[in-house]
Parts: sequence; C-alpha cells; structure tokens
Amino acid sequence: MNGIIDSELARAFEGYPEPMGENLLGPRQLILDTASEAEGVRSVEETFKWGETSYIAKGGSIIRIGRREKRPDQIAIYFSCNTSLVDTFKALYGDVFNLGGKREIVFRENDDLPIEPLRHCISLALTYHRIKRLPLLDAYPPSHWASGPFPGPRPARPGGRPGRPWGR
Repeated sequence: MNGIIDSELARAFEGYPEPMGENLLGPRQLILDTASEAEGVRSVEETFKWGETSYIAKGGSIIRIGRREKRPDQIAIYFSCNTSLVDTFKALYGDVFNLGGKREIVFRENDDLPIEPLRHCISLALTYHRIKRLPLLDAYPPSHWASGPFPGPRPARPGGRPGRPWGR
C-alpha cells in the first residue's frame, strides 16, 4: 500500500473504511516529505502506537494520524497535549485550521488540506524539543510574512536584533 513497508502499518491503513484509508495517506506523505526537508531532522520513525500510525523524529514530538473516534467522518492529526504546539498553531493558524482542544488538528474526510500551513505545523512538531523554549516556537505569525509562508532572513522587530524578530 503506497510505499508502506511495515505490515502492521499497512493493515492499519487498509482497515479504515473507504475513502478514509486513502485520505489518511495524504497527511502521512506530508509528514514524511516535511521530515525529509526540515532542517535538523535526520530521519523520522513511522510506527503504530495507541491504535494509530505515529511519527517521531529525534528532537521532536510525536505526531499521530487517524480517524476521530466520536466523529468517524473526520480525520485528526494528533500532537502531544504536553506541548505548546497546538496553542502555537492557534496563534498562527486559528483562522485556517479546526483545532480540537490541546492536541489535534481536525479535517473532514473530503476537505482539501491547507498544505503549507500544515507543513509548517508538522515541521514545528518534528523539531519541538529544540525550539520549545522560544516564543511561539520561533515561528512567524502570518501577519509578519513578507511574501509567502516561509520568508527568508528575518527582519528585526523594533528593539530586537537583526534576524531575531522576538527580541532575543
């Protein structure tokens, strides 16, 4: 099934009713692609935990994807509730994502994924333990983006040093 080597993981995706299993492959591939492109992420381990496919990188926080138990028509990307990840996502993308509590981004099974904001959130999770003490996880709010979601060198915020917008 679509490049999945581990038989337990393949069975997990195949066990979902159609088209849910196929719809979960999009977020899976986005996680793997983001991990291969993210600075400082050497590899990501794909495994099966808590009844869902899970992804973890050294220095990162776990990401899980699956169908929501109480809303089987919805897909969720889960993050550890012991992190500031979802609070940061709310600050950055509260108008883009449907965020559930302190641990998930929720989509209906036929929703188009907002790729660039989602890629950014995944990247923050994959590098979380290196950035967790930085304000907003060292992320730019969309209002500060000069052009596109990933600006080049960061300008200084008033009173901040060049390249460090939050005054560090």
